Amino acid sequence: MRLLALAIFLGGFCYAQNNVPQDYFDHPLKIPMILSGSFGELRSNHFHSGLDIKTQQREGIPIYAPADGTVTRIKVGHYGYGKALYISHPNGYSTVYAHLQKYAGEIEEFVKRTQYARESYEVEMFPDAGKLKVNRGDLIGYTGNSGSSGGPHLHFEIRDAGSRPMNPLLFGIEIPDSKKPLVNSVVAYPLDEGAHINGSQNPEKLRLVLQKDGSYRTEGVTALGKLGFGVSTYDQQDGASNKNGVYKIVTTVNGKENFNVLFEKFSFGETRYLNRFIDYHYWMTNKSRVQKLFRQQNNPLSIITKEVDGGEVTIEEGLDTSYVIDIMDYSGNTVKIVVPLSGKSVEISKPKDDRSTEDFIYANQATSITKGKFSIYIPADALYEDTFLNIEARGDTLIFHEDNIPIHKNISITADASNYKKEDLDKVYLGRLNYKGDPYYNTTYRKGNTLTAKTRTFGTFTMVVDDTPPTIRPVNFTDGKWISSNKTLKVKIEDDLSGIGSYRATINGKFILMEYNYKKDVLTYDFDDNIISEAENNLKVNVVDNAGNSATFEATFFRK
Repeated sequence: MRLLALAIFLGGFCYAQNNVPQDYFDHPLKIPMILSGSFGELRSNHFHSGLDIKTQQREGIPIYAPADGTVTRIKVGHYGYGKALYISHPNGYSTVYAHLQKYAGEIEEFVKRTQYARESYEVEMFPDAGKLKVNRGDLIGYTGNSGSSGGPHLHFEIRDAGSRPMNPLLFGIEIPDSKKPLVNSVVAYPLDEGAHINGSQNPEKLRLVLQKDGSYRTEGVTALGKLGFGVSTYDQQDGASNKNGVYKIVTTVNGKENFNVLFEKFSFGETRYLNRFIDYHYWMTNKSRVQKLFRQQNNPLSIITKEVDGGEVTIEEGLDTSYVIDIMDYSGNTVKIVVPLSGKSVEISKPKDDRSTEDFIYANQATSITKGKFSIYIPADALYEDTFLNIEARGDTLIFHEDNIPIHKNISITADASNYKKEDLDKVYLGRLNYKGDPYYNTTYRKGNTLTAKTRTFGTFTMVVDDTPPTIRPVNFTDGKWISSNKTLKVKIEDDLSGIGSYRATINGKFILMEYNYKKDVLTYDFDDNIISEAENNLKVNVVDNAGNSATFEATFFRK
């Protein structure tokens, strides 16, 4: 029944399945497959590249190799994927496992040896071909919450021979799903000078009316000219309430296909174009991601698989038009939205918003701007379209527009810090203010009296002096005490301004590996590493913040 439903709903888009092995990969976990995140789901600045599999709100669940293969890459980091493992398979595909608690067997031993040899927790390794082979069903690691993970889960990917992530569901991995996608909103966009929607020349949210059959119909829309539409939607699978991404969106105009979006595969090189695909201004204002169902300039996304006139719809005087959006999940559950459009010229009640300022940026040209102590360099194609920006300098603070326009490439900001004392210059950085008005660290370089930072987010930046060292304190032990029953040694490290930059720890002068959990501000050493063999032990921890301030903690503990 599942395959029949897919054949009916996917029609001409089942080409990917025809070329993808259906029984090659097993499930990586031996627990029910319930998702907290789906492939292609809309995330901050990127499309989600795999499946987030729930792990029953706990860590340490065994992960098994879904097929024979060879470990080709291992990366351990504080952020991002945390502890990640990459396996290449003989059929040309590779699988990725992220946010692990730890690796298993010889993989874990290989990682620990490398970390101690390099005296660094963060490492990236590319084992020699065939050094770490795995067979289907081998234990390769344990699920965790490492890196930039919001809770215990396994992030699982399948990539093609070109390292492009693919939807794992294409490979026969089944997720129970009997729920239709849900719809938050539909937005209509006037796209040319004479266009309007219900008398407005600005984007308009349309009122949705739920029908008895579960579809939606917008209240009648009077419009004229060239229009585009967008939809905020999400899917849910059985057993979970997470708001996940959908699989396919198809629009039709008077019964003819107009624009198709299919979440089957994309490249990492195009993933940031998500910010062009969604209505970024609407997202930052309403915290709801509207997918624009028309292709604008500087949107090369391959997930758009069909388009007529770029997905735009032209409404003519005196003619009625039926615009339909069909939204589907991978299991074929579908929700329909009907937008009836009546072509009629009416008086404009809401003229296009005037957002003009003194600084107008051409997207395809590099631009340099100086304001007070600050100079800004905007490279060509850093912005997706020509736009006005609000830029103002107030002493040591730069108001660099607001975060309602997306930035694709890094923009450079330089600041003249010559008014700071010589002894303070090494402690000055450019911080971007958060929603509370507090500055958080932006990687800053200094040459003489000039500070330079890069950003891909608009906002308010200010020069900040951080001359306060980090704090370090013990968590599960006390100086001078016996801790023979401890399995770990933990210290809490904190820095209020620029944040933790680096750390190093030794026991009796020997380097020890301490794992940094930035979400809890805790460093942890595992006694199973067997670094110490003496009863009396001297611990020394040195921590440096991003402004160069350092702090040292020393303690003695006893252990049998």
